[in-house]
Amino acid sequence: MPLILILLLAVFQCSITNYLITNPDYYQLGPYSWESNDFRAMRLGNAVARLDSLDTDMVTTLMVEHDYDLTGLKDTRYNKRMLAAARPVDYRKLKHAYETVLGDLKYFPIPESQNKDTPEVVFEDGWMDGRGYVSGGDGGGRGDSQAGGSQQNSPKRRHEGCDIMGSKMPSGYYPVVSMTDGVIEKIGWLEMGGWRIGVRAPGGAYLYYAHLYDYAGDFKEGDRVKAGELIGYMGDTGYGKTEGTRGNFDVHLHVGIYIKTDHNEEMSVNPYWILKWLEKRRLVFTY
Repeated sequence: MPLILILLLAVFQCSITNYLITNPDYYQLGPYSWESNDFRAMRLGNAVARLDSLDTDMVTTLMVEHDYDLTGLKDTRYNKRMLAAARPVDYRKLKHAYETVLGDLKYFPIPESQNKDTPEVVFEDGWMDGRGYVSGGDGGGRGDSQAGGSQQNSPKRRHEGCDIMGSKMPSGYYPVVSMTDGVIEKIGWLEMGGWRIGVRAPGGAYLYYAHLYDYAGDFKEGDRVKAGELIGYMGDTGYGKTEGTRGNFDVHLHVGIYIKTDHNEEMSVNPYWILKWLEKRRLVFTY
């Protein structure tokens, strides 16, 4: 009798397990999970941010199993077998999206200074916070489709990035380097973004650096840049139709990260935890 009971329990457990792993609601995984707000929030958490390198199988599996929020995670061990076997196409699409965002990143955008008296830059998670400035007419905002142009004239404009603050030092003091290899896709003045530069990484992500004091060279669209290459200086430009408008906010670098959806639209993701992971990857400059 005990043996029969054990066998019945084993069959029941296998049936329940099979149901759960084939149920898309259990794993919070579907064909467009990678376009969800949960995916875009990129809540990697401290346990993942402390790692020297990121395994996208690990990130994909843990995100799905923890409802796309790893901020309370302690143990980064994972097993992708059941998830990848149950929903292989959806798993591959989600993993590819994480690879697009994370795969080309090499350096934190603000190098460390050899001068120990230089104040450290700081940043907080302000992704999707409301913003008060509204463009005064056509062609304002950050303008290019890669950087939130669809909401440029909206009174409910949201902050599609992370601000690295350097307000203890004057505009132009902190150098800005490219976080990835890539091609300059957009450069020049934008009403909201000021002097900005946008780099398309090899894997497809678009890295947007805004409010620059100045550029570090005579860059133009189509130029290639290397990860760690000096591209400009942190500033306070923008929020004005007149080129060179500055001083409307504290000195900072706005970092935006975008990837293309299946409809070829640019979609922002939260850079905050990505920057937390990159903090350990800082170049050292003399300034």
